[in-house]
Amino acid sequence: MSRAEVVNFGCRLNTLESEVIRNHADAAGMEDTVIINTCAVTREAERQARQTIRKLRRKNPNAKIIVTGCAAQLDPDKFALMPEVDRVLGNEEKLNPLSYIDGRNETVAVADIMTVTETAGHLLDGFESRTRAFVQIQQGCDHRCTFCIIPFARGPNRSVPIVNLVEHVQTLVTNGYQEVVLTGVDICSYGTDLPEAPRLGQLVQKILHDVPALARLRLSTLDPAAIDDTLFTVLAEEPRLMPHLHLSLQAADDMVLKRMKRRHSRQQALDVCTRARQARRDVVFGADLIAGFPTETDAMFDNTLAAIQDMGLTYLHVFPYSERPGTPASSMPLVPEALRKERANILRQAGEIARNAFFKSRIGDTVNVLIEKDGGKGAQGHCPHFAPIHGITNGEPGAISAVRITGAEHDHLIGQLARQCAA
Repeated sequence: MSRAEVVNFGCRLNTLESEVIRNHADAAGMEDTVIINTCAVTREAERQARQTIRKLRRKNPNAKIIVTGCAAQLDPDKFALMPEVDRVLGNEEKLNPLSYIDGRNETVAVADIMTVTETAGHLLDGFESRTRAFVQIQQGCDHRCTFCIIPFARGPNRSVPIVNLVEHVQTLVTNGYQEVVLTGVDICSYGTDLPEAPRLGQLVQKILHDVPALARLRLSTLDPAAIDDTLFTVLAEEPRLMPHLHLSLQAADDMVLKRMKRRHSRQQALDVCTRARQARRDVVFGADLIAGFPTETDAMFDNTLAAIQDMGLTYLHVFPYSERPGTPASSMPLVPEALRKERANILRQAGEIARNAFFKSRIGDTVNVLIEKDGGKGAQGHCPHFAPIHGITNGEPGAISAVRITGAEHDHLIGQLARQCAA
């Protein structure tokens, strides 16, 4: 291995942080090393990480294996005891370039993440093999949803100042990126820890105003309880803010939401969707949903299932409930695991129906697509609504091109290049 290999699991923030890790490892001249950036959102995510570690050791018997990320932060000893693992780094340590310098050989380097009060912006000027760039605007979470362990893996909410973020986006645009995604653990809490407490909408407004050459701006997952008024205004007035909003919904039954300790009701989530559509008629919604949360009855589940149609959800991320030791939900009366999986499958099937209906409604339209890669049978990319489009003959990666939608498959659209365009 001529350079360190980074294997990423989990969220968009992990994707960005894996780029930071790769840069630090390259700068340190690391060779014959594999770094696994783990996720801890479910038990399955941890199981996959451990399975991957074992496979990587068999594939690279002489390589040094470093494990980091949320699962490693929460239970570093579990990974340190694996015979395949050489080092374990915490979520703060993995972003420190000194962690990759020769001589840093401690088996476990994991500090108390809850004591961290600041976050660096990790101002990357490029991303390997990607045409869109991710920008971390905040880190950590101050909320305590009863099912979630992530605040204890990521620490408290801490935001990057607006001036640094605007400068970062300008650098990325100068380097040829046409689309930027704002990401973090809880981006709707952006700015609450900063002087003057700017909100996410103000940040979005400032970026789009101060970086006029930025063609497209996307947002990662939004908390329905904390979307500020300015963000709706920008959605209505600024076409460069992409009309795809992914909501951290989790459920759509009021009792389940209360027991989850979520901060929104079913009606409030409906109101968010209504208000967003009033601001931007063509907006589409994704949502995270948990199936089989403790105490969830058939009637409670039916309320969540009905929300797919009631709220007009197009893209779903569905998870069967996964109990996490140390969370309040893990001590609640559990729904049988088989029933959790059954309900998750029902939600996924309903989501596929909704997504396919949306895809079919787009056939015949011409949309602007960010061409991301050549898939062998034509290029691939995403339209403003984040629908994946394949089969774009002669598409140039990195360009935004007008594409006519000619067909739909179960998980993507098919398009034909119409003309090159500027935005």
